[in-house]
Amino acid sequence: MARFSRIERNTNETKIQLDFHVDGTGKADIDSGVGFFDHMLHGFTRHGLFDMKLKVDGDLEVDCHHTIEDTGIVLGHAIREAVGDKKGIKRYGSCILPMDEALVLCAVDLSGRPYLVFDAEFTADRCGDMDTEMAREFFYAVSYAGAMNLHLKVLHGSNNHHIMEAMFKAFAKALDAATMYDERIVDVLSTKGSL
Repeated sequence: MARFSRIERNTNETKIQLDFHVDGTGKADIDSGVGFFDHMLHGFTRHGLFDMKLKVDGDLEVDCHHTIEDTGIVLGHAIREAVGDKKGIKRYGSCILPMDEALVLCAVDLSGRPYLVFDAEFTADRCGDMDTEMAREFFYAVSYAGAMNLHLKVLHGSNNHHIMEAMFKAFAKALDAATMYDERIVDVLSTKGSL
C-alpha cells in the first residue's frame, strides 16, 4: 500500500497544499515563493527519494518567516500521516553528509515524541531570499508536527549555502533510512509496543 498524504492548511498568513509520497523516486513540483527554500526542498525530495508536490501562497510582503515555518508544520504532519502506524519500519535513521567543505550530521527517531537539537551557526543573514535563521525554525516545525526526535549538527563548514544544503540532504537521507521497512520487525520497534 502506498504511503501517501495530502495536507492543506489555510491561515491568514499562508495557504499551503502538499502531496507527499514516502516511497517515491525523488520527483518534485515545488513553489513556495522563496527561491532558495525551493532549492533546499528539491534537494530534500531528490536525496530522500520522496515525491512531493507543494504550493505555498504566503505573506512574503512581510518576510519569509510564515511561509517557511508553516511549510515545516505541513511537511511534519504529512510525514507523520504518510508513515502511518509505523509497523515494520526501522524507526531510526542517521547520516553524515559532506558537501564540499561542509559536513553535517543528522539523526532521526520517529518516536512519537518531538524534540529538536539544532547545533549550527551561519555567518550571513541570508542565503538568496531565505533568512538563514529560518533553517532552525523550519526543522523545529517539522520535528514537532511530525512527532520526531531530530538532531542536526554542523561538524564543519564555512560556506552558508553548503551548510544549509547539507542539512536538508542529510535530513532526507536520515528520514529515508528511518522510514524503510525491515522484514524482521513484525510490529513497531519499541519495547512499549507502540510509538
